[in-house]
Amino acid sequence: MKKLFLGLVIIAGLAGCAGTDTEIVPEKTLPEIYATAYEQFNDKNYEEAATEFLNAESQHPSSPWAADALIMAAYSYYMDGDFAGAILAADRFMRFHPGHKDVPYVLYLRGMCYYRQVSDVRREPGMSAYALQQFQMLVQRFPKSPYAKNSENKIIVLKNYIAGKVMYSARNDMRKENWPSAISRLQSVVTDAQETVMTPEALYRLTECYTAIGLPEQAYGYGQILKTNFPDNEWTAKLKN
Repeated sequence: MKKLFLGLVIIAGLAGCAGTDTEIVPEKTLPEIYATAYEQFNDKNYEEAATEFLNAESQHPSSPWAADALIMAAYSYYMDGDFAGAILAADRFMRFHPGHKDVPYVLYLRGMCYYRQVSDVRREPGMSAYALQQFQMLVQRFPKSPYAKNSENKIIVLKNYIAGKVMYSARNDMRKENWPSAISRLQSVVTDAQETVMTPEALYRLTECYTAIGLPEQAYGYGQILKTNFPDNEWTAKLKN
């Protein structure tokens, strides 16, 4: 009996110690989390701010502030240069708040995350295609949005960038005398990127390609298209020479 009693005393003592050492941290209120998040944001601690904003959303998902918390988390990640984190937060916003008034802004922010990652024209244009998709979606769905005009400007830049990438590859094909591949790329510029600055050069290069493979009639046809549509262009002047 003494041993049993001693065992119970030891267990009770351990339980008492555990209870003394364990600190129960009360859950912060939403205003407290928000205050911390904005304090971190204003101090330019963007990663910490994003974490706090996500905490606000996850701990209080039914709050009217939940959507705003996700937007601020995405923007904080964006400001920190963590574009992957910003896109994840923006995607979560779009999944849970598809009808929110700030959807145009989130589309724009998501587009900017891809846009900021667009690299040299000689590299693969994956990010430019994603950015273009976001900006086009914004313009199509929300043409009167305050972000629509800026998105339209970005679309022009991105289309020229993508066309420039295609032209870079086409020129390489021509140097290697890979005429079928060059012609295919150049025709894609003419048909899919007519409004870009690359179109006149693409038409001129097509005349070169068809001349090289012994098809002067096709070369002449593209030359006429170039003259008709771009009479004062530098590539038209080269064609005349």
